[in-house]
Amino acid sequence: QLQLVESGGGLVQPGGSLRLSCVVSGFPLDHYAIGWFRQAPGKEREGVSCDSRGGGNTKYADSVQGRFTISRDNAKDTVYLQMNRLKPEDTADYYCAATRGLYCSLYGDDYYDWGQGTQVTVSS
Repeated sequence: QLQLVESGGGLVQPGGSLRLSCVVSGFPLDHYAIGWFRQAPGKEREGVSCDSRGGGNTKYADSVQGRFTISRDNAKDTVYLQMNRLKPEDTADYYCAATRGLYCSLYGDDYYDWGQGTQVTVSS
């Protein structure tokens, strides 16, 4: 059974940075495309970024383009989301999700396995 565990969330001031991690277990990470999603209170889930199964084919939401970077380390079965120049509107619970598809998408319905999430709060 595939499991995903996120970490790295916390409280950060506007303009600051955080790096989220998503550790995959149960199956090798290189079998999966991975997506990062977020959901703020009272808002719908939003696709933030994703990386293809083979790595290197990435996508970003317009709201985070140029500020967030997704990467993976297959040897560590870990996917990262580096978040720079954070804004209060980035405040949300962040989730990673996996799909066996070759390419990734920013649509949550394309993913079958999800982590429990990590909370990010951007506030002064």
